Formats: sequence, structure tokens, C-alpha cells
Amino acid sequence: MPDREPIGVIGAGWVGLVTAACFADLGHEVSVRDIVPEKIDALRRGEVPRAEELAVEIRDRPQPAAGLPDEETRHLSEVIRAIPEHTGALAILVETMRREGFELTVGKPQVVAKEIDGKKHEPVERLTIDAPEEYLGAITQLLAVRKGRMETMTNHGTGWIRMEFVVPSRGLIGFRTEFLTDTRGTGIAHHVFEGYEPWFGELRTRNNGSLVADRAGAVTAFAMINLQERGTLFVEPGTEVYEGMIIGENSRSDDMDVNITKEKKLTNMRSSTADETEKIIPPRKLSLEQSLEFCREDECIEVTPETVRIRKVVLDQKERGRAAARAKR
Repeated sequence: MPDREPIGVIGAGWVGLVTAACFADLGHEVSVRDIVPEKIDALRRGEVPRAEELAVEIRDRPQPAAGLPDEETRHLSEVIRAIPEHTGALAILVETMRREGFELTVGKPQVVAKEIDGKKHEPVERLTIDAPEEYLGAITQLLAVRKGRMETMTNHGTGWIRMEFVVPSRGLIGFRTEFLTDTRGTGIAHHVFEGYEPWFGELRTRNNGSLVADRAGAVTAFAMINLQERGTLFVEPGTEVYEGMIIGENSRSDDMDVNITKEKKLTNMRSSTADETEKIIPPRKLSLEQSLEFCREDECIEVTPETVRIRKVVLDQKERGRAAARAKR
């Protein structure tokens, strides 16, 4: 096998290995917290690092699989910003630390904005899509809600079309999963950094709300049967949950607090319908990268050596209600 040599430029017909690079002024800003609520201490299985130790871990990682800790916030006691090139690089970093026994909480990825001429600007990317022409409507609708702007569209006359969009970087968080679903896995998408444009305003990349556990306990099959019509569940019977933990995706746009630990009332009275069999829909298992895409601004991901859980930043149901009321004023 020939030796590999580092090279800056690769020509046509060459075979090379491209390693990802991290840019401190591009990509996503991620909050990595070392705070673990007292009420879920029983669910902890790993080593909880201090913020300073976490910053050293991030800084010493090989660059293709890691991010760069921000110099301004590296020494804070609660939050560290890791700036990888994309959510995939962040997932690699967190997954590697999880396998090494660390336990941490990761917030929703956010773009790193810049102030240009006194106005807030955000990074945008040029997105190129090749897909069958029957999915044109679904693709344009998907990118319209993400503030995408179509630049060109070419119909090759073979049943496939090529489209180019300019999309805010934060609009591409979670895009690939929905894109592959809408195009039945046939679409091809590629995006590169384009530049900075004025802030596009509020983006809502997820239309559905969350199903949130309203108390601690073990998940019961009886509760799952009653709740599976309300949305898609992420947990199995017997899973330990706590207040504020997200146990599924709501079929509607708002969040719903539910009792996933409800048990069937026992009675000595017989019923003709007591022994009817009801099926439990298998839960949807989210990977770490899918959890990062699913997460909203008021949610975060709790990563332990044994499991990955999504939870609300504010666990208490009443506190979340008061915060939502203040935000509407």
C-alpha cells in the first residue's frame, strides 16, 4: 500500500482523503453544560466533568472530529461554547466523550452571528439539490419555511431537476432528515458556505411540539396505549423518566405535559372488554445527531454513557408556564 502524503490541492483523477476543518467564525454555537438536576441523580451513570475539564477535553481533540472551544467563555463555570463545522462533527465529539464515560448536557446548535455596519448578520449557505421532478413542490415548500431563496432551477428533460438555493445556516439544521423523507430517499443535496447576510428573523424548523413527562416514574404500557394517538413516542415500557423529560413528539404544534407513568386501576369486577388485546406502536429511537436536529431553543440533550435523553431546559412545569406567559407579553 503506497504511503499517504499531506497535500493542499488535489487534481482531477487523483484519489485523496479529505479531512474536515473547523472554522471559529463559521458553523454552530453549542452550549455544553455540566449541570445535572438533583432530582435525576438516580439516573446518572457517568463522570460529570467540571467546565474547565470539559474545555480541555474539547481543545485537545483531533480537529477532524471535534470543535474549538471559544476563548471568551472557556473558563466560565457553567457554559462552554464548542464551534464545530456542522452538527455531524458535534455529534462525533459528544459521542466520543460519552463512550469515554463522560456525562454532559448539550444545547441546541446555534449559528455564530456577526455585526456588520452596525447590523446583525448571519451565515448563509448555497444549497444545490438534484431530485426527481415530482418532488419539486415538496422541496420548495420545505425550504420556504426555512427562509430559502431559489437562485436557479434547471430541468434536464430526464425526469430530474437541479435547484440552487441560498439558505441561512440555521435553516439547514435538521434539513437533511426531512429532505430525505420528502423525496423518499432519492434526493441529493450539497451545501457550501456562501457568506453573511442580514438576519432573516425567526425560523421555525420543526412544526410539531413535544410530549413532556409531568412526573417522575417508570413508563407503563397502559399509559403508552392512551398516549400513542397523541403523537410519536420515544420511550419503551419500564423506562425511567422525570419531570421535564421529553418522551415523544406531539402531533400538534404546541407542547403537551402528559402522565406517561399512569397505571391501570385494579378492580375485582369483571368486564367483557377487560381482556382485549391492544398493540403498542414501537417507539421511535433517536440517535445523537437526530436528537440535536430535533431539539428546540428551550430544550437540551442529556448525554450519559448508557443513554441519550432530550429534556426541557426548565424542568418544572409551572416555571415553564410562567416563562411562556412572560414571553407573550
